[in-house]
Order: sequence, then structure tokens, then C-alpha cells
Amino acid sequence: MSENSVIDLVMLVDDNDTDNFISRRIIEITNFAKNVEIKNSGKGALEYLEENKENPEKLPDIIFLDINMPIVDGFVFLYEFEKFSEIVKEKCKVIILSSSDNKRDIDKIVNNENVIKFITKPLTEVALEEIKALV
Repeated sequence: MSENSVIDLVMLVDDNDTDNFISRRIIEITNFAKNVEIKNSGKGALEYLEENKENPEKLPDIIFLDINMPIVDGFVFLYEFEKFSEIVKEKCKVIILSSSDNKRDIDKIVNNENVIKFITKPLTEVALEEIKALV
């Protein structure tokens, strides 16, 4: 993507409504993406990807994924995400957005080939600028 291109769809995957609200607002204020889809669980996000896997224009360009969530956490999400087709994995860039600073968690995540960046909450304008340079 070039600097001027607009990201169409971002998905926030986090069970914390306050974090989702803050992330959505910073994405809207900075015009980072045209649309924001919020899923309050890893399971909900996986179901969304499954439902839209044959329809790439409905897939998110970027998935902001929290690690610490009940039932389907970020690690389980990434394990399941790995099973999707190359089309889904190419389209959806995964960025970890977490309050965890646990070194073991971070090491496990950054070594995952589907994760392009690890960001500590809260999401900021500076972080979004860095992401635009990556995608």
C-alpha cells in the first residue's frame, strides 16, 4: 500500500470495551481506515473471517489483536488463523495490540509469521503512522 492509500477495513479484537472505544476513536480521528469492525472475542473474529473467507473485499486489511481474552485468546486466534487460506493470510495483516509486557508472550508472538507488529496499548497516532509504513 502506498502512503496515500486508505485502509478500507480494520478489525479490533479485544474483550475490553473501553480499549475498543479508544482504538476506534484514534482510527477515526486520524482517518487511518474507512471502516472499523469490532469483535469482543477471538471466537467472534474467527467466525467473521470464516464467513467472509471467499469474499476478500469483506476481509479486514488489518486486525488489531489483544492477547489476553477469555476462552479464545490471542494465541489460540493465531493458531486457528494459521489454518486459513493464503488469500486470507495475505489480505489480513495481524498486529498485536496488548497491555501485556510479559516477555515470554511477546517473544511467542513476534516469532509468528502472521504478526507484523507488536504494539502496547493504548493505540496512538504515532503507532498508526508506523503501521501505514509497514502495509
